[in-house]
This record gives sequence, C-alpha cells and structure tokens, in this order.
Amino acid sequence: MPVTRVELTAELVVDGRVVQALALSPDGARVAYVVGRVGRDGDHPVSDLWVVAVDGTVAPRRLTSDQAHVSAPRWAADSSSIYFLSDRAERGTAQLHRVGIVDGVVRAVTAWAGGVSGHLPLADPGLVVVIAADEPSAEDERRERERDDARVWGERVRPDRLRLFDVGGGESGREMRTPDVFGDRHVAEVVQRPGDGVLAVLTWSTPETGPGLVEPGLHLFDPVGGMVRDLGPAAADASSLAWWSADDGWHLAYVAVTPPALVGGKAVLDVAVPASGPAGEHRNLTAGMTVCPIAVVQVDAGPPLVLVADGLDTAVHRLDPAGPTLVEVLRLDGLATSLTTNRHGDAVAAVVSTSYEPGNVHAGPTSGPPTRLTDLGSEFRDVEWGVQERLSYQASDGLTVDGLLILPAGRTRTDGPFPLVTLIHGGPYDRYADRFMLGWYPSGQWLATAGYAVFLPNPRGGQGHGHEFAVRVAGAVGLDEWTDVCAGIDLLVADGVADPDRLGIGGWSHGGFMAAWAVGQTDRFRAAVMGAGISDWGMLAATGEHGPFESALGGSSGWEGPGPHHHDRLSPISYASAVRTPVLILHGENDTNVPVSQAEFFHRALRRFGAVHEYVVYPRENHSIRERNHQIDVLRRTRAWFDRWLTPSTRRHTTPGR
Repeated sequence: MPVTRVELTAELVVDGRVVQALALSPDGARVAYVVGRVGRDGDHPVSDLWVVAVDGTVAPRRLTSDQAHVSAPRWAADSSSIYFLSDRAERGTAQLHRVGIVDGVVRAVTAWAGGVSGHLPLADPGLVVVIAADEPSAEDERRERERDDARVWGERVRPDRLRLFDVGGGESGREMRTPDVFGDRHVAEVVQRPGDGVLAVLTWSTPETGPGLVEPGLHLFDPVGGMVRDLGPAAADASSLAWWSADDGWHLAYVAVTPPALVGGKAVLDVAVPASGPAGEHRNLTAGMTVCPIAVVQVDAGPPLVLVADGLDTAVHRLDPAGPTLVEVLRLDGLATSLTTNRHGDAVAAVVSTSYEPGNVHAGPTSGPPTRLTDLGSEFRDVEWGVQERLSYQASDGLTVDGLLILPAGRTRTDGPFPLVTLIHGGPYDRYADRFMLGWYPSGQWLATAGYAVFLPNPRGGQGHGHEFAVRVAGAVGLDEWTDVCAGIDLLVADGVADPDRLGIGGWSHGGFMAAWAVGQTDRFRAAVMGAGISDWGMLAATGEHGPFESALGGSSGWEGPGPHHHDRLSPISYASAVRTPVLILHGENDTNVPVSQAEFFHRALRRFGAVHEYVVYPRENHSIRERNHQIDVLRRTRAWFDRWLTPSTRRHTTPGR
C-alpha cells in the first residue's frame, strides 16, 4: 500500500516534544531525562521528568505531570532517587525536589524565597549543595512594594552562593547553611572530588554575563572540615569542571576558550591541584587538534570523558593520563549533546540526532554503538523530507570547509536547478552537524518541504575543526567567512542545483548578521531574513550581555577615539545605503544577547534609503523565540517571504560584480 504522507505544518513543528536535559544513574541502570514542547503557551514553559531503563526492559515512565517546568535532573549517589528543579509550587520560581524511583513520590526539598538556580547531591546521602542568591530582605521587599527601586550599578548585587542543605534530618531537622566563602563572587558550577568529598567551585566576578565569563575563578571547599582554597583565575568562558587523578595527584579539567583570546575554538584545560600550595599551570590538552571539545564529564572511578565536535559528526574521547591527551572511544553520527556517564565511565547516555531522526535519548557502553531508548518525533515519521547531503569544498584561499545541502522534498539533483536558500548558523562559534534540520527558526527541512533547496554552510569561525579554524574570524567577522559561503553557493550554481536568479539568504543571531552583511555586499540575493541579527558591532559591545566577546569579534568597541573604528567596516549598518534586496527583520523585544536596538537601527537605515523590508518585533521574547504563537509566526512569515520573492514571476536582473 502507498504511504499516506503527512503535511508538515508550523503547528506540527512547534508542538513537537524535545529532550531538554538528562542524567545517567551512577550504577548505569537508568537514564533520567526532561521532556518539554518546542513552543510554550503562556508565560512559563512546561516539562516533565521521565526515567527509562538502559537495557530496554522497562518502557519510559513519567515521574512528574503537574504542568510545571522541570530542569537539572541529578541522581543521588545510591541511584535510588533523583533530585531536580521545578516551579510547581510557584510558577517561575524553581525549588529543589526529590523523587524516589520505587515509590515515585515527589517531595519538595527547599522553599527558598527567590528560588534555586543549581544543585549537586553529594556522596554523603544527607547533604546536597544548593546554589541560590540570598533571600530578599525586609528592606528589599519594602523597596519593591513601594517602588523605591532605583538601580545603582554595583549596589545590591545578588550573586548566587554555595549553600549546604541537610536532607537527612527529617522535616524538623532540615537546615540550609551558607558557608562564608568566596566573598561576593557568583557561584556558577560545583563538582565533588571522589573519595574525600572536596568540592571544586567555579565562580564569576559578578552575576553579569559579560564581565563574569571573562573573570572566572577556581576554588576548593571541604563541606565537612570547612577548608577553603583559592586556586586562582580560570580561562574565559570556563565551564564543565571534572576531577581526575594522575601520578602526581589530583587534577581539574575544564572547557574554556583557548587562551589568551576571547575568540577561537574551545580547549580542554587542565590544572594540577596539589595538597597544598599554589595550583599548577593551566595546560591545553587539545592544542593542535582539529576537533572542538564541548564538555568534560567526570568519571568517579577513572579518567574523564570528553564530548567533542568533529566536523559534521560528534565523538566521545577519553582522557589518557599518560599523555595527557584525548583518545577517541566512541563515534556518533550527527549531533550528540548532554553527554552523561556512570561512576565507572564504561557507559554513556546522550541526546543524539541524525539526518532524518530528531533528538532522542541514546545509551549504552562506551564500546558502542548506543541504543535509542525514546521515540520522540514519531509524528514526523510520515512526512516526506528533502534528501540531506554532506558537502565538502574549497574556499577561495584553499581552506577546506564543509556543510550540508537539503534538496526539495521528493526531488533529486537531476530535477534542478532549484530556488536556493542559504541559512547561516549562529555563533559564529557553532556548526551544522549532520542532524535533523527542523526547528522553530528558519530551518532546512521547513523550507525543503516547501520546494526549496537549502544550503547550510560551516564557514571559518565555527565549531568542529579546531582552534585555528575558529580563531580566523577574530576582528574579521563577515570577511573570509563570507567568501566561504559564496564559494559554496557558486559550487551549487555550477553543479546545476541552484538557480542563480532565485537565491535567498537568512539566519538567526550571527546568521542574521551574515544575512544583513550579505545584502550590503551583493545584489545576487532576491530575499533575505535577518533574525535577531547584528547591524552594529560597536553598539553590541556596549549593550549586549556578552560585550567583551563582541568587541573581540568586531575588533573594537567604539570608545577607542573619534573613529572611524575597526568594527565600522565590519558592521552591516555601514553598507545600508547599498541594500537592494528585500529584507525581513525579526527580533525579540526583550533580547539581552542582541538587543532589539540592532534591528531598529537597521530598519531605520533601510527606511531612510527606501529599501524594501518588513520589520517584526515579538513582545516578551528574548534572543530565542519561545511562545508558541510567535514561533508559528516566524515559520509562516519566513516561508511566505521567500515565496513572495523567489517565485519565477518576481525574477530580476542581478547586477554584475555585486
């Protein structure tokens, strides 16, 4: 019998369920994971905690169903219960909860005014680390009540602090203790050393993202004896702490931007932690490698595992102490995220997505391959997808770059040429892995099912090819990375895949910047979509939450003197007078990453020069669009924009040389 095809609608996309977090139990028997919908109704997201047996003998079981938001599942040391954060008591305010695997009863652990932002169950079953800001004082409540709330920079800063919660004393004996450690530094991450229970703590100088990420520090704290040690600064954008033991004693490994710059590939850095005295030098364990580490995962009974981006695929490496260096132990096709392991490091779980399969929980031994344990995305099974191909080609300077091509659904290359939409990823330190390309943003299969060929390039500056590949955009965004994109488009035109008279371009975040940059450099595109994009790098350095990193990308900040500044020649706003391509501008009104002023600036410039464009602002939204109706609008409006300008009846002449 012929297959009954399902039409892909915007509602089907945004109502899909996705895995948002997961954790493998210390004994390796079960995976706890959180499932939520792509789009949310109302002001608060809704998700549930599930558990599934790794051996597949027991079907997935839902542990919560209370229309609340669940996050950060963490197993107790004995694998009998799961701690997690949930706002079931007060929407928008997360508290720590615990659920037993056998009885399935959910119990609230904290009732901390202002909520909890992080937690870590310790080896001692009676103790849990809770990360939370101070509770509001009576004066704080008065100020809020009376609107006596002028904000003075540097005053009334409320960093997250490390707290110890006694969960073993019964309801009347529970106690939250806040050790007087780390001053007013913001606690970002905690990991416990196997054996003696000493905590490694990553802090920021301030809760503010920009300076905080640039000024991280490492510390030690003994929750029993009270010992505190400062290990000094860590590299910028540090995360993913993991203990491991070598012949010379304990070490800490973590992931950070390759020092000393703020732009470039991530590295695994390692520091020896002697029993006393200063910490050792921070060594780069991934120097010269052509992969990019994503996360380090602690193994309590052995060397840590490292999840790495490797071209269009993902791999799991193990730290070899003899090097020390990384050795691949498991290769995963496509994209893998949220790697987690058991206490022995011989089993792993991750969210894995391949070309035509959305992200699902996979688990198994590190000898692989892992087994899929969930079946999210079954509603897409009867949709006819465009064929997804891997591409590798030479940039104009000979650099090898890769990417993906998705053909229109039901078509082959011999049916071309097709209207081609190039979608550029964000970051720029991100990548297109060979995964299922469907989401609420302008995405490959959403357009391929509407008759478009879609080009997904991985230009220099991105993830998956090592530090030297990524650092090439420092102070040079939009230059050689743009020629990388053009070389791929030219190749697809020459191969008869792309119709040179029906080219579109778009993207979100850095991809939105690249779309705005493109239309100021050439008239070859007949339509563009600028989603949450950058129009002025100097303004972004001054107003975005990642200011120091944006300055490094743009090459200047604007306060170096009267100018012109280096970033001016890299900002799309400088070329707005040349734009002849119709541009759709989409932006969240409350975007703190790329403030909406970036879109407003570009809109006003295009209006001044009479360029055809449409400007859409989504109320209440930040950098990523979360509300269901807004996501539906993004999908429909994006496709309608390309339909409007890339149909044969709207063909126009492309000016040679632009």
